[in-house]
Amino acid sequence: MFTDETLRRCEDIMIEVCDSFGAVLIEFNGEHDHVHLLVHYPPKVALSVLVNSLKGVSARMLRKEFGPHIRPYLWGGHFWSPSYFAASCGGAPLSIIKEYIENQKRPG
Repeated sequence: MFTDETLRRCEDIMIEVCDSFGAVLIEFNGEHDHVHLLVHYPPKVALSVLVNSLKGVSARMLRKEFGPHIRPYLWGGHFWSPSYFAASCGGAPLSIIKEYIENQKRPG
């Protein structure tokens, strides 16, 4: 579903959403069917609220801007699956995590 163009737009949208929460999108990349984000967010922000906003806003914008391309890939009418994976990287060198995200097999 994701192409380089849709991933670039998704990244821009997610940067804007993070900014609105006082968070910083440090690294972003994706493959044909998922994305990886490294986000630094304030402790006052509930992770579930941030993720719901990232998914909700990006789904609305990407469906609006790339509707004909995206429509065949929707999960029962939904852009994102209802789940997500989040892990804390406190103590891990951020350079290692950024490298992992940068090395995703991004579609052309």
